[in-house]
Amino acid sequence: MDSSSPATSPWIDKYLEHVRVERRLAARTVELYATHLASLADNAAAAGLALERVQSAHIRRWMAQLHGAGREPRGIALVLSCWRSFYRWLGQQGQIVANPVQDVHAPKAGRPLPKALAVDDAVRLAEWHDGEADPWTEARDRAVVELLYGCGLRVSELIGLDVHAGKESRGWVDLDGAEAHVLGKGGKRRSVPVGSKAMEALRTWLALRDECAALASARVNDPASAAALFIGHTGKRMTAQAVWKQLRQRGIKAGLVAPVHPHMLRHSFASHLLQSSSDLRAVQELLGHASIATTQVYTRLDFQHLARAYDAAHPRAKLKSEPGVRESAAPAAKIKE
Repeated sequence: MDSSSPATSPWIDKYLEHVRVERRLAARTVELYATHLASLADNAAAAGLALERVQSAHIRRWMAQLHGAGREPRGIALVLSCWRSFYRWLGQQGQIVANPVQDVHAPKAGRPLPKALAVDDAVRLAEWHDGEADPWTEARDRAVVELLYGCGLRVSELIGLDVHAGKESRGWVDLDGAEAHVLGKGGKRRSVPVGSKAMEALRTWLALRDECAALASARVNDPASAAALFIGHTGKRMTAQAVWKQLRQRGIKAGLVAPVHPHMLRHSFASHLLQSSSDLRAVQELLGHASIATTQVYTRLDFQHLARAYDAAHPRAKLKSEPGVRESAAPAAKIKE
């Protein structure tokens, strides 16, 4: 074993003092650094190495051990980031020639599944009537929900809609043709059908929209807001933040457990269509995805739905508890976007 034992090496203490005093990192961050560097020192000690003599092969082996112990890729990435910063600083002190962590990267994290509502919850949200809200706000927010869930729009596409088509319009709804024309990512335009429930909600909203007291002044001071399909009480075009806030509150009032946000309704739109039709190409077109690979993530979400149904209904799905026997053959998956 090297004469300079990792357990007695002063470099970790000096580095922690450096990040605490000179870099002024938060106390919690310094604590995490201390934990990660302690594990580095333990690994080096077990290998009979001084910290200064650790090589990339050692780092890869220890990373593989973390992965084998069930550490998530993101957690491994944080550990490697700490070790990389430590060795970079050690190089600045003239103690090492090359950073052994420089070209070592954490395993790639699996692509998380998007969050989507169950069909019953999505329908409950769409049909929810907020008796505490004024009729103007209730009509607007219901139309917002119907378009997000019924058409799979992004929130940016929704707030970009105008009442009528115009030279400066980013998007609009053709009431006669029951179609929404939107400007999506990359400046790509697409048209999506608007269902009967969404059309009904839109007509109700449009009948009340001009009752906004601030709209007259907005027409003079802000023509773009005056043309907007969805506006606030100030007469200005709704912002994405306002849609998020209203939707979150509506979800709570409707009794939904999951915090609802605009993109969740877009995910629900795609997932529920695939559950019913399995037409991946059609869903790709409706969502405006440039690559079908982006749309294919919803097939995983659909399989998760099928797996839950299998577990709940099939007599051979759940096995009696026995040592080493899994309760269900259906794979678990993380849902995140």
